Amino acid sequence: MELYHALNRGVDKRTIVLDDYDRRRFVADLYTMNDSQPVNNLNYHFAQAMAVGQPYLLGREQKQLVHIHGWCLMNNHYHLLLSEQVEHGISLFLKKLNGGYAQYFNERHNRSGALFQGKTKKVLIERDAHFLWLLHYIHFNPLDYLPGAKQWRAQCLKDTKKALQWLAEYRWSSYQDYSGKPNFPEIVTNSFMFKHKKEYFKESERYLTELGENFQETLVLE
Repeated sequence: MELYHALNRGVDKRTIVLDDYDRRRFVADLYTMNDSQPVNNLNYHFAQAMAVGQPYLLGREQKQLVHIHGWCLMNNHYHLLLSEQVEHGISLFLKKLNGGYAQYFNERHNRSGALFQGKTKKVLIERDAHFLWLLHYIHFNPLDYLPGAKQWRAQCLKDTKKALQWLAEYRWSSYQDYSGKPNFPEIVTNSFMFKHKKEYFKESERYLTELGENFQETLVLE
């Protein structure tokens, strides 16, 4: 099995979600577009799901294009950790996801033109070190929004407790599902990594704790 890190951002780094309704729609597309069959009447099904407090409707038989092993939605970009279930599944899934969400976004916000910055970047995970770190990296992205935590990529984290609390409360990633708090579990249920979520969460906590214990002030010149 080959794993890929997929990343795309808004054109000119523009925001791709303006509110929680947009975020819920993106989550719905992650689930619904992961299907070899055509997706019809998505706006109707999404409205029906929202009416009962769900982001997507369950019960429809799907033939998945990919397994989503981890994901995170930020204000102007997204990260996905994927493996193919059918030939060319990743390319087809990303095409459906980007095109479907962009069409929805443009209609809702009365705009036209490209929403995403070209073709989604896909990186094959070839080294064990990259594999072990990548899911943490995807899940830690929301720390960019926590004051005082933006240097986590530089191995600097001043307050581990606040960081853990922040990640635990950030809904728009698979972190909560891995930490044992069902959020959007159907998206990652089939991941081999999800079957070992207790071990993953302990490792995630350990890593953040070490960043906090080894914290050093740094100067950033821009």
